[in-house]
Amino acid sequence: MIPLRDTQPSYTTPVVTIGIIVVNFVVFFFELSLDPFSRNELISVFGIVPRHFQYFDLLTSMFLHGGWMHVIGNMWFLWIYGDNVEDVLGHGKYLLFYLICGVAAGVVHVIFNAGSRVPTIGASGAIAGVMGAYLAKFPRSRILMLVPLIIFFTTFEIPAVFVLIYWFLLQIFSGVGEVGYSTASQGGVAWFAHVGGFLTGYLLIHAFKTRDRFRRRYDLNW
Repeated sequence: MIPLRDTQPSYTTPVVTIGIIVVNFVVFFFELSLDPFSRNELISVFGIVPRHFQYFDLLTSMFLHGGWMHVIGNMWFLWIYGDNVEDVLGHGKYLLFYLICGVAAGVVHVIFNAGSRVPTIGASGAIAGVMGAYLAKFPRSRILMLVPLIIFFTTFEIPAVFVLIYWFLLQIFSGVGEVGYSTASQGGVAWFAHVGGFLTGYLLIHAFKTRDRFRRRYDLNW
């Protein structure tokens, strides 16, 4: 199943979400312009390498991606959920929120993979935080899903709470399933970074004061 859009309207232009998407694609196109050696060196220097951890990597790794599907998938999820969270927080607080979630996700990844020499890159930890915030603020929203059925496709809406909780549990079970099987020489998905980002976003959104007009709209709609 592929999420297409949500049913929750956004009342402001998500300029920060759009800006983050643009920056990620600009950086990705820069990666593509490099030769393979230089690209690997860029990822090694600015990705998170737990065994050689450097604090600035927590930020720079968020804007690097390993391929077209990686960057498109991440930016698509950010587009679906980010506009509403930005609407809730306002532009400045939303940017701070996004970066904090990404940093927290990176820290969790380092904790669970302390000896790894494999660089980890991608915005998925920060986006997981946005998804956690979306669950906290819009549990009654619905997500339109594209579903392949053998030889054709169909769409139907699923409550956001089911989609997001299912996604979160999938990250946990996938991460636990890989414990004991991964080595410092292997790559893969940073499952626990997703878990850490999601939990950070779900909890942190309650510490950020939401816009007054959002609270009024929320009371009227629900």
